[in-house]
Amino acid sequence: MTKIVVICGPTACGKTPSAIHLAQMLDGEIISADSMQIYRQMDIGTAKVTRDEMRGIPHHLIDELSPDDDYSVAVFKNRAKGLIENIAGRGKMPIICGGTGFYINALLYDAEFEVEIDSDWEYRQHLESIAKDKGAEHLHNMLRDIDPEAAKSIDIGNVKRVVRALEYFRRHNALISLHNQQQKEKRQKPAYDAQIFVLHGERAAMYDRINRRVDRMVDAGLVEEVAALLAAGYSPNLPSMQGLGYKEIVKYLQTDYDLDAAITAVKRGTRHFAKRQLTWFRHQLSGLPVHWVDIDEFGDNAAIGEEIHKILQGVI
Repeated sequence: MTKIVVICGPTACGKTPSAIHLAQMLDGEIISADSMQIYRQMDIGTAKVTRDEMRGIPHHLIDELSPDDDYSVAVFKNRAKGLIENIAGRGKMPIICGGTGFYINALLYDAEFEVEIDSDWEYRQHLESIAKDKGAEHLHNMLRDIDPEAAKSIDIGNVKRVVRALEYFRRHNALISLHNQQQKEKRQKPAYDAQIFVLHGERAAMYDRINRRVDRMVDAGLVEEVAALLAAGYSPNLPSMQGLGYKEIVKYLQTDYDLDAAITAVKRGTRHFAKRQLTWFRHQLSGLPVHWVDIDEFGDNAAIGEEIHKILQGVI
């Protein structure tokens, strides 16, 4: 079974620089498990690693798509599988790095996503129009009438997942809840010999790092980056433009929304997202070889990378 290392955790915890230091010690290459850094022209708001920061370490699934290209967990999983095979085949260590837990989980268990692969774009747009005109709750009620179990597991506000569930039913005349249960039952063992490292820290310190990062993004030109995307013709309704930092600045640019209020909303939304990320990792990675690394115990990212390397010496 192919050996891989996974470095994950909440936003702004230093995953990328820690992974780069580790890659230098392991002769590794990094595969991004981030749902936003795949997009070109979206650098500041995604905290994308720069060429200089890469320190010569190859990075994959970064800057590979346009903001209007479709990117999903299915696309990520299929691309990442091929990259792992290629990297390991050259005698190097594949290092998965990112905070999109759903992507990481799908890769570890080689989950199937028929609903993502076989799409009905016309019907999808119809459902999205219903959500826009009648509200997310109306769309969620449509799903509840068809598939109550799926409705229980999907938040009313998660329009994208509700749309996918309804689309799946139309395409396959089958319940997505049953499909998901079947996939869950297939999870007898991971697809890779993975060592997983979750970076975490004290909550107040984490929130402070997030607030300071957002301030740096604004100083670095986040507003100008979003304005350039809109000027280039990218719709604010694209999934890529719904990312944290982008949707709030779009609102500022297109309405009378106050910039300070937009920045506050980015900080608040990112803090809530980080909290959800940690909760997800605690619950979804149980039973796997997970190592929790308290970043507050180390002086810098190099020390974190060295600690991970030290732990790995005893397990790989």
